[in-house]
Amino acid sequence: MELDPQNAFSAIQTGIREASALVVAYAFSVIGAVLLLIIGFVVAGLVERWVYAGLGQVGGFDLTLRRFFSKIARYVVLGLVVVMVLGQFGIQTASVIAAIGAVGLAIGLALQGTLQNIAAGIMLLALRPLRIGEYVEVGSISGTVEEIGLFATRLRAADGIYILAPNSTLWTLPVKNFTRNGIRRNDITIAVSNEDDLDQVQKSLIELTETDKRVKKDPAPSAFVAELGDATAAITLRYWTSVNEYQSAKADLNKSVRTTMAAKAESNR
Repeated sequence: MELDPQNAFSAIQTGIREASALVVAYAFSVIGAVLLLIIGFVVAGLVERWVYAGLGQVGGFDLTLRRFFSKIARYVVLGLVVVMVLGQFGIQTASVIAAIGAVGLAIGLALQGTLQNIAAGIMLLALRPLRIGEYVEVGSISGTVEEIGLFATRLRAADGIYILAPNSTLWTLPVKNFTRNGIRRNDITIAVSNEDDLDQVQKSLIELTETDKRVKKDPAPSAFVAELGDATAAITLRYWTSVNEYQSAKADLNKSVRTTMAAKAESNR
């Protein structure tokens, strides 16, 4: 069957007209979509900066949370822009929103543990049971806090070991913060013979603390009989120091108490 040149030319013309009509029909949509994207990116950047600056005006608001919420605001604006761009091409935005919701639900179920860590990280940053530089103990985890992230918290143990703890663990367990109150108490307990003058021993222990400037006057140090046995008595020296001087004062007073009691024992011979 031979192809009629006139029919072929007519078909080509029809195709060109239809293509031109499609180009004209979608040209404004494409231009509008491009403009929406450009404006959307600009607005998203502005919203991000506004949220970041606005949260900075809130006293004590954590820097990590400021960044997190400002990024969330940016992505929300960009998501709305994408929906509007799709609407430019005749796509039903309700269907797009439903699809995004379904995908978000699926991702949320798949990343349930990760989302728990994020939620716990937000609560840790908002309520601040622990801060950078503080020494804490949470369950079997203990160390100095070096960084609080949205997923995990980095600590340095007393022996220098690196610890990365999931935020959900730190949030669900009781936090023992050794630094927060600024002062710490220490007890030194020694055993003495019941034949010794207990009042004199207590007085000697109190005198040791009076010569150490690191020991707080308030609360005042005290010495008391903690236990009384058949042949010996346990006397406890209780005192308070600042957190920064706790370890050095403990080491020095332990040594001073040992030296004083040894000298007393020697003089009684």
